[in-house]
Amino acid sequence: MALQKDYSIRIGVDLGGTKIEFVALEPDGTELHRHRIATPRFEYEGTVRAIADGVKEMEKQVRRTATVGVGIPGTVSMRTGLVKNANSTWLNGKPFDKDLSRALAREVRCANDANCLAVSEATDGAGAGKRLVFAVILGTGCGGGIAVDGRVHSGSNGVAGEWGHNTLPWMRAEEFPGPVCYCGKNGCIETWISGTGLEKDYERATKISLRGPEILARSEAGEPAALAALDRFENRLTRGLAGVINLLDPDIIVMGGGASQIPRIYKNIPVRLTEYVFGEEADTPLAPAKHGDSSGVRGAAWLWPLK
Repeated sequence: MALQKDYSIRIGVDLGGTKIEFVALEPDGTELHRHRIATPRFEYEGTVRAIADGVKEMEKQVRRTATVGVGIPGTVSMRTGLVKNANSTWLNGKPFDKDLSRALAREVRCANDANCLAVSEATDGAGAGKRLVFAVILGTGCGGGIAVDGRVHSGSNGVAGEWGHNTLPWMRAEEFPGPVCYCGKNGCIETWISGTGLEKDYERATKISLRGPEILARSEAGEPAALAALDRFENRLTRGLAGVINLLDPDIIVMGGGASQIPRIYKNIPVRLTEYVFGEEADTPLAPAKHGDSSGVRGAAWLWPLK
């Protein structure tokens, strides 16, 4: 049976290093179907084929042909049309969006996964109704994305929102020059403000290697070293976000990723922002992502915005 062409249905794809997630959404955001497969790691052609096959399977389930948006852990260069900055390195230097469009015989839209988070939360999440949304991913690294009027703002170089690769603002003597980042620079925000950054900071102070949830548990039990590590993390996150506010002054900052689930940051950081924001006024709301871990794949679907 031929599929009905209904481009009001949107399929979103979240391409991760270990998994590929698919979701199909109704125009009102209602989820029709969800599917997840393993990522063919280090196989470019295999990745393109896996996504194309996954989309076709989703369309069989909903019995309609849909628009397709894909969130990737990198960006498509405006100059070359090739993927750059992807930590799924087998995508770099490839015309990924064009190859996937060819495989599905229709236009496929791609965006950085943090930008997809921003679009998702601006469309029907914590930032719904806000004109300028800045989204932060605090996970293994530290990503950022910008949505303006519900659409991705990627910039002419495709790096808008990449605050994690700016230097930590107002760096202190004991922080300089900062840890080496994978990008080759020292002191990037990502090396301080991420789940990995928290773990490394605790290890430098105590000579003990622990995972983020263990550090959080120890802080809740009153361990001084864990409390001090979280206070440093909070202060550095405050400084980083103050830099964003001084530059963009977004209507809301939405947080995703594992380290965004630390409850105390939503109580303490809004108060601490006034220490660093120019003019000492900072009323910018700070909120966890409404759609949690699903926000990225939903944002990929919303790369085709509502008419």
